[in-house]
Amino acid sequence: MCPLRYCVKRSVSGGTPKTGLTKGLEMTVRVAILDDYQNVALKLADWSKLGKDVEIKVFTEAVRRTPEDTIRDCKGFQVVSMMRERTPFPRQVIEGLPDLKLLITTGARNASIDMAACAERGIVVCGTSSFGNPTTGIAFGLMLELTRRIGWENARMKAGERWQVTLGADLEGATLGVLGLGKLGTRAAGVGKAFGMKVIAWSQNLTPEKCKEAGVEYASKEDLFRNADFVTIHLQLSDRTRGLVGTTELGLMKKSAYIVNTSRGPIIDEKALLAALNEGRIAGAGLDVFDVEPLPVDHPLRHMDNVVITPHLGYVSQQNYRGYFPDIVDDIRGWMDGKPVRVIAK
Repeated sequence: MCPLRYCVKRSVSGGTPKTGLTKGLEMTVRVAILDDYQNVALKLADWSKLGKDVEIKVFTEAVRRTPEDTIRDCKGFQVVSMMRERTPFPRQVIEGLPDLKLLITTGARNASIDMAACAERGIVVCGTSSFGNPTTGIAFGLMLELTRRIGWENARMKAGERWQVTLGADLEGATLGVLGLGKLGTRAAGVGKAFGMKVIAWSQNLTPEKCKEAGVEYASKEDLFRNADFVTIHLQLSDRTRGLVGTTELGLMKKSAYIVNTSRGPIIDEKALLAALNEGRIAGAGLDVFDVEPLPVDHPLRHMDNVVITPHLGYVSQQNYRGYFPDIVDDIRGWMDGKPVRVIAK
């Protein structure tokens, strides 16, 4: 739900838009920009490219929308721009938005869109480019906070508390277990090696040859969980990976080991993780992603001393956003001109 006081509504000046759908007739194109939590969408792109007959409404409140909420908020808009998977677009939502013609997601894919329903309705789905790999920085930031407690000690010093409490552990010499050695996992492995860590890796399709190419050691799933001092997850969420890390896997880990998840929350069985953390069966967890986002204020993870949490910051960087929003403008402009760009096929 997005109360009006949290929304920004703007008209953008410029030329008159023409779309293939309207065959050149003048019309007002209504654009909804969802989940702009930082309220930066209109600052990071030149929206005047869209012309004078474009009305933009920006939703800035961080909320968990039900399908009914999304239908209510987006009704009457021809164009909806999504920020990653913050608001899902299943069939129910798509069928409840008869005016929707163009759906834009940041990034090149979005598992929360029912692409078949869009195709049936003739809705064009477009994506954007992205920059670099900000997820890696978050993953290692979580590891450093878990071991060296930088943010915690910063807060203590600024509160005037006594000098030097933490006795931390170095990453150098520790074993990093990487789940998933694709683009993100390979980048994380490289950073781990730069820290002087031993890096081992596993995923369902990973081979020893692929590990050798990346300069890391192949391990079985069981050996990775047994031997890693840090397990970092870099897998896509799918039917195969949902709940991949559960009671059995957590039970294999050392009591001194940590698990870090910057991928998707449901890859770890949350109940199993909470039990392992509460019972001290692992040393701690660093989490940037959760089963339910935004994370409820009364969620137990918010109150655990052996957990470091961040609000899904993996892709939230200035460089990424400076790619996202200009591309969104270009996507809308291309669609209005009857020449859509960066179209995502089913």
